[in-house]
Amino acid sequence: MPFVTWLLLALLGLAISTYGTLIGTGGGFMLVPTLLLLFPNESPSLVTATSLSVVLISAVSGSIAYARQRRIDYVSVLTFGGPSIPGAVLGAQATHLVQRGAFDAILGVVLVVLALFLILRPQPVVVVVGERRGHVTRFIRDASGMTYFYTYNRLLAVVFGVGLGFVAAFFGIGGASILIPLMIQFLHFPAYIATATGQAVLLMTTSTALATHLFAGTLAEGQARVFALAIGALVGAQVGARLSRRLRAVWLVRAMAFALVLVGIRLIVNGLGPVSTLLVALAPR
Repeated sequence: MPFVTWLLLALLGLAISTYGTLIGTGGGFMLVPTLLLLFPNESPSLVTATSLSVVLISAVSGSIAYARQRRIDYVSVLTFGGPSIPGAVLGAQATHLVQRGAFDAILGVVLVVLALFLILRPQPVVVVVGERRGHVTRFIRDASGMTYFYTYNRLLAVVFGVGLGFVAAFFGIGGASILIPLMIQFLHFPAYIATATGQAVLLMTTSTALATHLFAGTLAEGQARVFALAIGALVGAQVGARLSRRLRAVWLVRAMAFALVLVGIRLIVNGLGPVSTLLVALAPR
């Protein structure tokens, strides 16, 4: 691979990992559509496997940074991550069954729906902490001395985790871009804790999905590309975690929504191109 291409990929990994770690998603939801645009002839399975490799490295680096800030809810990481493992295996295998045009369009719709949800309900739901049947009450004190109390439904968290595994592996986005809005709006996590905890959940979902791809030999042709992106991701994750301290919680949510809208619309347009071409070809003359 030419040095210029290697450098550009490293810079891409740096930028996406910085932004992804800043909002707690690892950057997969940005990297996948970017790779789809840069490599239009690649299969969905190779694109998702490449993204998962970079997201995993970014998640490791970002989780270390968030662990130092003591903002990760480790009990909740296991609650979400454990049920996601079977779904991640199935999702990784399902990428071999879908065509590129359909893959692009479906991912675009998913991202736009998430963005609209965040825009319409940007403020986290405030819940009074107390003893509730089936609920878990958590207390977190971060390194700066800030304390967080919140309560969430354990069964609902497990259900989210099961679905998260499949979607995360199928689209190659790690799943935090889906999990974090659910944590904030339905499970009442503070935004700062949700972003840090979501980053840690990435370690479980991406490692499982990536292992499935590796056993299938999906990454045999993309190792150089992964290495270049990973170098930038290692640095970007640390930068993003540091920047997250300086942003208000509401801006973390709005930043995610803005990115999801832009990327989602672009993917829908790209995905509908092959579909419209196919319809024209099948139309009676």
